[in-house]
Amino acid sequence: MRRSKYRRANSPAWFSGRRRIVVVAAAALAAFGGVVTVTQISSAGTKSQNNAGTNSALAACDKLQAPARSRLSTQTRKGTYTTNNGQVTQHADDGAGDVATTAQLQARCRDWVTKNVANQTNRGRGNGQGNNGGNNNGGNQGNNGGNQGNNGGNNNGGNNNGGNASAAPSQAASSAPANNGGNNNGGNNNGGNQGNNGGNQGNNGGNNGGGAVTPPPGAGLGVLTNSCDTSNLEDHDGFQKGNRCVSTEFGEVGAAANNPTLLITNAPRQVNRNTPFTIQVSTRNLIRDRFLAAGQGGYYVESSVLQNGIVRGHFHTACRILDNRNAAPAPDPVPAFFVATEDRRGGAQPDTVAIQVPGLPQAGEFQCSSWAGDGSHRIPMMERANQTPAFDSIRVRVR
Repeated sequence: MRRSKYRRANSPAWFSGRRRIVVVAAAALAAFGGVVTVTQISSAGTKSQNNAGTNSALAACDKLQAPARSRLSTQTRKGTYTTNNGQVTQHADDGAGDVATTAQLQARCRDWVTKNVANQTNRGRGNGQGNNGGNNNGGNQGNNGGNQGNNGGNNNGGNNNGGNASAAPSQAASSAPANNGGNNNGGNNNGGNQGNNGGNQGNNGGNNGGGAVTPPPGAGLGVLTNSCDTSNLEDHDGFQKGNRCVSTEFGEVGAAANNPTLLITNAPRQVNRNTPFTIQVSTRNLIRDRFLAAGQGGYYVESSVLQNGIVRGHFHTACRILDNRNAAPAPDPVPAFFVATEDRRGGAQPDTVAIQVPGLPQAGEFQCSSWAGDGSHRIPMMERANQTPAFDSIRVRVR
């Protein structure tokens, strides 16, 4: 994914902003701390630094602790189960009940470090071409302008030294396919960004000779901030915690004609208490194949990803009681029913999935809603601001 020139490029893509996780911070500081300024590194020094980076990251893994369990919906069948003759997978409470243990977190973290930190450092350094290309051509030879820096960075950093390093994990490693992590965050971003840093320095050098600087989006609109660098809150770690700052990039947004839509096509208007019923939900432009359990650290950690222009994700369905029909409800009570639906189907053409509600426990008016989610459970983005999100809601009277 191409990076805009206004973005800071003095670190790899998975080291942008304030880091979400101490594991990556420790590894990145050791592995990349001196890359930008050093043009000649001996093989012995490199090996020592690689070992230090890996050891620091492994030590950080050993400090990870399992999150506290969150409150779950009251009537939903617990865990992950299938419906529709085994064709549809339902994740109760967005996977919040599937809580990782401390041993699981630490083991996954150590496995990721072993496979990525040392190898990525070696690939990222290579023969020093990526770093030297960026710094020498771009940063140091300011008179040659930004193009040399960008070319040096992109050729040597991105193509030669970026390798196939996967994306850095949150506290629990995501289940994203290797090609997503590798292609997005490895060769193109991590290696390339190191080189682009040289390129940006070259642009700065070129600016002295009359070059131009591209302003960021929203320049002049009074944007409060666009990164966690300015936040005093702790970094979000992929678990369900508030008062945190999420540094995950928004990711890919499709064309207007390919943006997801959702509609509840059939549902009862009135049911008896504790009586099962079915809600029919139709989605369009949503490939329902990406789900990272919230209890495993998969919350707000994956950027939006398109496949042939269509968002990859899942959709949610929830029912909550309305205590007052004339005022917005409180946001924090747990609903009676909540599932996330992933069936590895869906696409550009609309189709319908039957959501089986086991029954609602008390008399009153319930709001039952369905909405699309990307890999990080967020309603997918849209090209235009005046499009309707992939969301629908009905009222069900329980007697």
